[in-house]
Amino acid sequence: MAKRRAADQAHHRVEELRRSYGPPTQNLWTQRQSHTYETAVRAWRDLDRDAQAAVTGYAKESGQARETVEGQVREAAQGAEPGQ
Repeated sequence: MAKRRAADQAHHRVEELRRSYGPPTQNLWTQRQSHTYETAVRAWRDLDRDAQAAVTGYAKESGQARETVEGQVREAAQGAEPGQ
């Protein structure tokens, strides 16, 4: 659940940057903005990959359908605040 939450937070950061900077095809981003955005996207991608791998591994170990486990993790990650 922590990995899913971290991936979701990274995704929100990417969306926040998109809103803040505007579409790259319509606004000329500075080099710093481009670097910040690319770094955020890489972090989101890596965290999401790790979360997906953890879900897949747990589903195999527990004999449950991957989709079922993923749904449970997403629901739990969205419903609980960090530290709870």
